[in-house]
Amino acid sequence: MYPDGGIARFRVYGDPLPAKSEGGVMDLAALGNGGRAVACSDMFFSSMTNLILPGRGINMGDGWETKRRRGPGFDWAIIALGREGRIRKLEIDTGHFFGNYPDTASVDACHAGGKPVDGLTWPQFQWKEILPRQKTEASKQHFYEKELVDIGPVTHVRLNIYPDGGVSRFRVWGE
Repeated sequence: MYPDGGIARFRVYGDPLPAKSEGGVMDLAALGNGGRAVACSDMFFSSMTNLILPGRGINMGDGWETKRRRGPGFDWAIIALGREGRIRKLEIDTGHFFGNYPDTASVDACHAGGKPVDGLTWPQFQWKEILPRQKTEASKQHFYEKELVDIGPVTHVRLNIYPDGGVSRFRVWGE
């Protein structure tokens, strides 16, 4: 803007290009690497996008928290990876969630083959379990490597929390 004046809003639309991985492994789900939260079962308290923000959460409002379930089932969030990859390590961080962290968590993944995955289309894909249900603890970073099942290259992951609760961050390292 030359020489002066005012701009009320400036927006840039598009999809970020994923960063090049150094040494082969990168956080495929990170917002900064092109990851996107595309669907979830519940966003009563906060946005699913908080799961893939940089750094650790600063409080409960900086994570993804669902309302209490009154019936059967579980809550879930689907993340489109910034690039297709083979998952080598996961982190489920329940930081700042003391009385409302999930009892257990699991992760499923799929390869969408270039088709869009969203709140309406996700059931048509073949989801495979890559992390069986694991017990979680209050305000803790949970790391998983040996527990993972390698199903080959994937494009999307689904974090499942049982029955509900709050997760601060979700990291998906792969190559």
